[in-house]
Amino acid sequence: MTEETGDTSPLMTALIQFCRSRDEAAAQARKQLGVNELDAKALAYVGANPGIRPSALAQHLGVTSAGVTTMVERLVRREILRRESDQDDRRVNHIHLAVDLEKEPWSQLARFDETCRRIITSLDSQIEIDLADFLQQTTKAANEQVARVDALTDEAASAA
Repeated sequence: MTEETGDTSPLMTALIQFCRSRDEAAAQARKQLGVNELDAKALAYVGANPGIRPSALAQHLGVTSAGVTTMVERLVRREILRRESDQDDRRVNHIHLAVDLEKEPWSQLARFDETCRRIITSLDSQIEIDLADFLQQTTKAANEQVARVDALTDEAASAA
């Protein structure tokens, strides 16, 4: 049993340590860049979807249109994002990155994951497949548990 996690499984201990380290690395990168967690999620999504409309970004992030408008305006003022008007409809804006997430200092946001990708490429392919299968099964089981709890909570709220 490890002192830190109280767990007897070396795999479970390693997963807990991985999650903690990843969270700490992400928090430190956000702190150094002066962005919060929602900002970082927005930057990653805009980077993967250049020209996205604010409504689509709000939907992805699960925030209101007013919330995303405030966030985008703040990031535009900081020259992290930029807005472009639609050529056909000037009422519509498209959001783009004004920074390069692959270059310093912004690459800090993904440094931990990039390190993991490099390590994964050195794994035996069967080990990678087995680990992926394990993580997919545990993620599915955890999501099913959350869905059951949500359903029970909804039932209780409906009955009240």
